[in-house]
Amino acid sequence: MKRRQFIALLGGGAAAWPLAARAQQPVMPVIGFLNGASAGEYASLAATFRQGLGDAGFVEGRNVLIEYRWAEGHYERLATLADDLVRRPVAVIFANGPAVVVAKKATTTIPIVFATGLDPIASGLVSNLNRPGGNLTGFTSRLVEAYAKPLELLHDLLPAVTTFGVLLNPGYPSAEVESKGLQEVARILGLRLHELRAATESQIDTSFAAFAQEGTQGLFVETADPFFTARRDQIVALAARFAIPTVYNRNEVAAAGGLLSYGASVADTYRQAGNYVARILKGEKAADLPVQQATKVTLIVNMKTAKTLGLTIPDKILALADEVIE
Repeated sequence: MKRRQFIALLGGGAAAWPLAARAQQPVMPVIGFLNGASAGEYASLAATFRQGLGDAGFVEGRNVLIEYRWAEGHYERLATLADDLVRRPVAVIFANGPAVVVAKKATTTIPIVFATGLDPIASGLVSNLNRPGGNLTGFTSRLVEAYAKPLELLHDLLPAVTTFGVLLNPGYPSAEVESKGLQEVARILGLRLHELRAATESQIDTSFAAFAQEGTQGLFVETADPFFTARRDQIVALAARFAIPTVYNRNEVAAAGGLLSYGASVADTYRQAGNYVARILKGEKAADLPVQQATKVTLIVNMKTAKTLGLTIPDKILALADEVIE
């Protein structure tokens, strides 16, 4: 071989080596993060999700990528966002309550892990908690007593009251199931419920005004719904303005000035969901990972709000409280 040909061959081979090396480098898996709220509102929970990934050895930007899709409280946008992730495509999708229902419709092949306040069976996500069998699994903060406890707390707080208000979002996937569950619990407790629905900020204002005009003396707001969670300051302010004792099922609301909250740790479900996503990336199947339910709930009493409303919190409720905000 001539010297010039040998040098050309050597040069061409050397140029190809970096390309070959790059081709052999593993491609980082991509996680689709689908959420009905906004990045700002869920920043701490997103961080907790990443912590769960990190506990299993996955660090964003180092050995895994995350594609975030936020609906900003507009649930009608979720279908488009979910389809976008499916086309991407991603290795696994993590979705919250409203988003997981949409993600389920978007794909039957990409694994989906959820962290939700929905009842997984009643909302049609899975048919069996121990063996999901399909492409969905995850964590739920919805407990068996989730429907009963808010009404029981209102009843204990205001034993002379027989009619309470309920505020639901019609766009929340389990709104109908929630409504039926609450009505059944009310029947057992001998109570009547006046239910109103709100899907916009102005409708929240209108609903509280209607409750106040009708003399509602106690109210339950379904704040497991991310739409309501994101508007907790508005809701707490309205409850104070109209002096309506209100119970919530997200602990952040009591911390923001709500009277009583009873709910599981959402942060914990997000951390565990991150761990499930990592296990799927390592080769496990969603069908084999059992859906896990929250086992611990927290009752928070905001005594500052109680004093503002002129309420005396019964000893029965204080004895059950995990935290009392003075």
